Amino acid sequence: MKFAPPRRPSQVDHGVVYRREDEFCSWPFTSGFWQTGDGTLIANFATRTVAYDDGSKIRHDVLGKNSSNPRTVTVRSNDRGRSWSGPQYDMMAGPGGEGRGMKRENMPAAFAEPVNYLDQNVLVSSGSMGGFATAGTQGTARLSRDGGKTWGPTILLALEGIASMTGVQSTLVRPDGRLLVFMFSVDKDNTHRHPLVYGSTNEGREFHFISYVTPYEDPFGNADGNYADPSVAFVGHRWFYPRGYMLPSGRILCITRCQRDPTGVMWSEVFYSDDGGETWGFLSRVNDYGAPGNLVVMPDGRIVCVYGYRLMPAGIRATVSEDGGKSWGPEIIVRDDGGSWDLGYPNSWLIDGNTVGTLYYFNSKDDPIQANGGVRHIERSIFTID
Repeated sequence: MKFAPPRRPSQVDHGVVYRREDEFCSWPFTSGFWQTGDGTLIANFATRTVAYDDGSKIRHDVLGKNSSNPRTVTVRSNDRGRSWSGPQYDMMAGPGGEGRGMKRENMPAAFAEPVNYLDQNVLVSSGSMGGFATAGTQGTARLSRDGGKTWGPTILLALEGIASMTGVQSTLVRPDGRLLVFMFSVDKDNTHRHPLVYGSTNEGREFHFISYVTPYEDPFGNADGNYADPSVAFVGHRWFYPRGYMLPSGRILCITRCQRDPTGVMWSEVFYSDDGGETWGFLSRVNDYGAPGNLVVMPDGRIVCVYGYRLMPAGIRATVSEDGGKSWGPEIIVRDDGGSWDLGYPNSWLIDGNTVGTLYYFNSKDDPIQANGGVRHIERSIFTID
C-alpha cells in the first residue's frame, strides 16, 4: 500500500568509498557512471579542497570562491560495488577533455570515426562547457572505446537554435543502435529549464535534436514563487536533470528533478515515451520529497527509484514500482543519519534479483567535524528491497 509507513530494508550495508578531511566531494549523479561489458562499474564524482571552519563558505553558490584544486575523481568496482579501487584524478581531462582550454569555434561537431553504441565497451560522457545550467552552456560528448581505460577528444553538440543546453551524464542506447542523449535547456534569463533529447546520426558520429520531454510551461506553477535568495541555483525550477531508461517492453522512462527549494522541497517525476523518444507523456510523481532520482529495472520487472532526501532526518531513500512506474510503493529508508541537506545525487545499479547498490555523496550528523553538516564524502549502500 502506497501510504504504509516508511520502512527499513531487511538488509543494508554502508561503506565509505572516498573521504578526505579537507575536501568537499559531491555530485556523482552529474559526473558520470558507467557499466562495461565485463560488469565493471565506473563512477565519477567532483571534489575540491576546502576548509570546514564555516558552513557559509561551502554553500554551493560560493564554493568556487572558498575552495581550490577542483578535480574529477574516478573509482572502479569489480564486485558489483561492494569495494572500490583507489582513486584516479582527472583521468578524463587531457587534450580536449570536456572542452577544457578549448575555444568553441575550434571544437569538432562530430566524432571522426563511426561509433557502434551497441558495443558495451563504448562509453559516452555527456557534459557541457561554458558553465552549468546557464544561458552560456553548450552540450558536449566524449567517447571511450575501451571500457573507460582511455577517452578521446570532446565534440560540441550543435545548439540548433536552442538558447543553451546542459549535459548531465544521461544517455541510453535504443535497440536500433541510436544513442539518445538527455539534456536540459535554459532560457536566456537563466530560467525555465526544459529537458530535451538529442539522437545520434551519421553512423553515430554526430547528434541532433529529437524532442522536448515536458511541456514548456507548468500549468500548476509548482515551482513558481518569489525567491529572496539571489542565486539562481537556490530558487524553484521545474523539470530538469533528465535521465532515460528503457524497459524490456520498449517503453522509455525519463525521470526528472523538480524543486521549490533544493535544500529540501524537491521531488521526482517520470515521463514516458512509446515511440523511441519522439513524443512524451506524464506518467507519475514518484514521491512527496526527494531528488534527483535514478532508476534500477529489476529482473522481475519491478522498478526501484533511489534518491537523496534533504528534509530532516536527511539521508537516502528509495521506493518500488510494480506497474512500470505508474505508481510507487511506500518509502524505504536506506539511511537517515545525514548531518544536513547537503547530500544525495545517487547512481544506482542491480546487484541481484532482490538487491540494489547505490553510490552518493554524504555528510553525517555524527561527524566530529561539522560545517552545516559533516565532511562531504562519497559512500555506497547495498540494500534489499523486500
